[in-house]
Amino acid sequence: MRVDYGQGKEDLTSSLEENQALVRRFYEEIDKGNIDAMDELVAEDYINHDPPPFPGLAAGRAGLKQAFAMFWKVKPGRHIIEDLVAEGDKVVTRLRAVGKHEGELAKLPRTDSIQELAAFWQSHDVTDFED
Repeated sequence: MRVDYGQGKEDLTSSLEENQALVRRFYEEIDKGNIDAMDELVAEDYINHDPPPFPGLAAGRAGLKQAFAMFWKVKPGRHIIEDLVAEGDKVVTRLRAVGKHEGELAKLPRTDSIQELAAFWQSHDVTDFED
C-alpha cells in the first residue's frame, strides 16, 4: 500500500487509517496462528532492519514467517496493541506480546509460564506490505 503525497487531506487521512488497519490485521492473523497470511500481507522482498532473532533464518518474507512460526509453536499467545501512529507510509506500533512458554526456544526449556514482552515500538513501512 503506497501513499500518494499529492492526495487531498481527506484522502490522506483515509490512507493513514487504511495503513493502520493493515498493520492491525497483520497482528490479528499472527494471533490466530495464520502465519501464511503473511503471503498476502507482506512483500516477498521485505527487509528486516533488526538483527534476526535466531541464526539461519531466510531473508525477506520467508525469514519473517520462520521467526513468527517458531515463536507461535512454543509461545502461542497474542499481541495487545497499545498505540498505532501513522504518518505517510509509516506506521509505528507500541504493543505487548503475551504467551505461554510451551516448548523449547533457543535452548531455553519449556516453563509453562505466561510470559509477557514489555511494551515496545515497532515500525512498519507499509510499502513492505502487499496491496
